[in-house]
Amino acid sequence: MAKADPLFTVLKLTQEAEEQASLQLRAAQLELQRRQSQLKALQDYRLDYMKQMEQQQGKNISASYYHQFHQFVRQVDDAIVQQVNSVQEAHTQQQHRQTHWQEKQQKRKAVELLLANKAEKAQLAEQRREQKMVDEFASQQFYRKSRR
Repeated sequence: MAKADPLFTVLKLTQEAEEQASLQLRAAQLELQRRQSQLKALQDYRLDYMKQMEQQQGKNISASYYHQFHQFVRQVDDAIVQQVNSVQEAHTQQQHRQTHWQEKQQKRKAVELLLANKAEKAQLAEQRREQKMVDEFASQQFYRKSRR
């Protein structure tokens, strides 16, 4: 029985590493989308709240209400800044995972190429052996015919 090529083991390991990197990339993409959605929700909330205050213009509102409004808007703005930073971190992580996945993909492709080249060389060697056997058989036939 022919011994299995160790490159098949390497290929299996590189495929598993690529799959793991792919899963990590997908998780990073989902996390980025989640954080972007949260940022949009905060921005929409702020916009709605500002529209509510705009509707109050021209009406008598107390100074404390006005102060509370601005205090709240500042808190929402702070939350938006924090969420923007969070989105940037998630984007950086997603880019890192993308690069990592591409590296694993390149390694797998390199091993596949090595295996393909090895198989091609083995096939050429087999064809040469077969051709040598055919040539030997033909020369023996010729020799036998010429001796008669």
